[in-house]
Amino acid sequence: MRRPLSRLLISLAGMASGMALAAPALVPDTLAQRIKACTACHAQEERHDAFFPRIAGKPSGYLYNQLLNFRDGRRRYPMMTYMVEHLPDAYLKEIADYFSQQHPVPPPAQASTAGSSALARGKQLVLQGDSVKKIPACISCHGQQLAGVAPAIPGLLGLPRDYINAQFGAWKNGVRRAYAPDCMAVIAGRLSDADVGAVSAWLGTQAADAKARPADAIALPLPLHCGSVPGSTAGGAP
Repeated sequence: MRRPLSRLLISLAGMASGMALAAPALVPDTLAQRIKACTACHAQEERHDAFFPRIAGKPSGYLYNQLLNFRDGRRRYPMMTYMVEHLPDAYLKEIADYFSQQHPVPPPAQASTAGSSALARGKQLVLQGDSVKKIPACISCHGQQLAGVAPAIPGLLGLPRDYINAQFGAWKNGVRRAYAPDCMAVIAGRLSDADVGAVSAWLGTQAADAKARPADAIALPLPLHCGSVPGSTAGGAP
């Protein structure tokens, strides 16, 4: 009886060894590992669609505000709400800080089928605004390089044209909101659909500078009060 027993023990030992080899490797508990849930959609490479813009390099305060907006219902997109609805402020801030420090090569400019008059109108709105419609120039808030301003104003270059159109539509329809007073909702309400198309078309044709970074500061007060921008409510038009 000893031989069968010894063979059994050897067999069990071999099975245990095989199970040990088959055990999955431990996944490191790091922020880089955890944010893979984010980069599954918000990849480093530009997707050029209306849903998943690249978030790397945007100011930390802006990214943090957007995560709060999704969590607290000011922005509505079910997948994002599901991802962040149970996350605390400190963790959302950590995620925002991480992505703000990533600066991959920007995507190339997009070709446009918009006519010359539409592109000229878009350039005017971005660089000069429209005083008759009380629309300030985009650069007056988003910076001369349109690379954004720390801590809370995003850059505009390198975004997919369809994404820009979709966000203006969301502001117009009340699907996207920000802290009151919501200056972008006011501006969106003053832009016609043709204006929105012109702005997104011209922005899409502009190549982002790989060395550009969000500006450290911008002249205050801003043209409009913006609840998401610290200090903007010290003055400026309502």
